[in-house]
Amino acid sequence: MKTIAVVGLGYVGLPLAVSFGKQLKTIGFDIDDRKLENYRNGSDPSGEVDPENLAAATHLEYTSDPRRLSEARIIVVAVPTPIDQAKKPDLKPLEAACRTVAENLSPGTIIVFESTVFPGCTEDVCVPILEEVSGLLWSGRPNRSGTENSPGFFIAYSPERVNPGDKVHRLETIVKVVSGDTDETLEQVAGLYEHVVTAGVHRAASIKVAEAAKVIENTQRDLNIALMNELAMIFHKLGIDTLDVLAAAGTKWNFLPFRPGLVGGHCIGVDPYYLTYKAEAEGYHPQVILAGRQTN
Repeated sequence: MKTIAVVGLGYVGLPLAVSFGKQLKTIGFDIDDRKLENYRNGSDPSGEVDPENLAAATHLEYTSDPRRLSEARIIVVAVPTPIDQAKKPDLKPLEAACRTVAENLSPGTIIVFESTVFPGCTEDVCVPILEEVSGLLWSGRPNRSGTENSPGFFIAYSPERVNPGDKVHRLETIVKVVSGDTDETLEQVAGLYEHVVTAGVHRAASIKVAEAAKVIENTQRDLNIALMNELAMIFHKLGIDTLDVLAAAGTKWNFLPFRPGLVGGHCIGVDPYYLTYKAEAEGYHPQVILAGRQTN
């Protein structure tokens, strides 16, 4: 099997690198040497990966040397994609990772992005950086000219779905959505994840479909919680116990069991803004999604 590299060893990248490293030659890359030293010593301060699993990843090597990425034929990028103070996507970590990968990119490599992005980001933001910095061409580009015969790179997208701190819903037990720029890329990436994801993989119709699927997962949850929070405020003014109302309504078979409360986690309060940003860029102002964000 080809050498795998994982770029970004946080709560998404580390479990992935460890899972790969139990079976496949894996390079775990991060710019934080203190973090890497903890991992080498069998300790993950975040608690996402226990010492036993860290020790079991006997084929995993940690490094902060970006030149090692040139050894990999599949590179998985798992870096944060936060929002800025204006609630707009902050792609600086992702763009920096793309430059690092591109500077050390070997022809024929597949780059898989796991970071949450808006639909179209992988092709419209990441690919131009990879091409410009590496000097290689995107081999999977639709309608690629026949004159572009030099070896290039391929891209794929497989959104992270981990729930930090959740010991039940883990990388291995959550169906993995995968997508690729060509049928061959898709099958290679699907085969890679099938090594570690026992729940199986879902082959998305395109990279943009996979990107969109990720952002609506958390947008849907955000909106459902926002509805419950608004109902709770209404019922409070009416002197009605919200939980009593939900218990009664929940006796119907198709009533969804959401409850009022805070929206937590790294993603739910962020991902909707990635979708609304792209919608507004296309000239559509999404009212429902932003109303949910305002409520929560």
